[in-house]
Amino acid sequence: MKQKLYNIGKIVNTHGIRGEVKVVRISDFEERFTVGNKVFAVKDKGEPVALTIASHRIHKGFDLVQFEGYGNINDVEVFKGGYLKISEEQLTELENNEYYYHEIIGCEVVTNHGETLGVIKEILSPGANDVWVIRRHKERDLLIPYIEDVVKEVSIQEKKVIIEPMEGLLD
Repeated sequence: MKQKLYNIGKIVNTHGIRGEVKVVRISDFEERFTVGNKVFAVKDKGEPVALTIASHRIHKGFDLVQFEGYGNINDVEVFKGGYLKISEEQLTELENNEYYYHEIIGCEVVTNHGETLGVIKEILSPGANDVWVIRRHKERDLLIPYIEDVVKEVSIQEKKVIIEPMEGLLD
């Protein structure tokens, strides 16, 4: 059985000539990129490539990561467009009312009055709180802030989220 892997970043480009890759982070945990950590690079439906982080720094809002044994741009060019992932054993225990992106994406969103709004397709992290992007049927996407006033109940088991829309949220 293939082990389950979870996204922590998307490799959007190479950086410089010494084998660094530019990563858009898909994780709230900066320690995912700690030197010595094991990660997997996966491109399309290809086999995961096990890598060890040799260096990490943040530059212009991106994580720049270099891997042990990959000291040249030509070595890492193949990872461009792929994802950095971790194994299930590397997931961190979360506090109450904290969820992994993979647990939230795909959940059905329903108002506290029973109206089905759609399914969470993406999570944005623009600032103080996450914003959940809801794919609606034959309408434009809806943006829901992940705050206590709006998100009332999350059931990972049922893949369902109940919200109380603020005034103007559904317009």
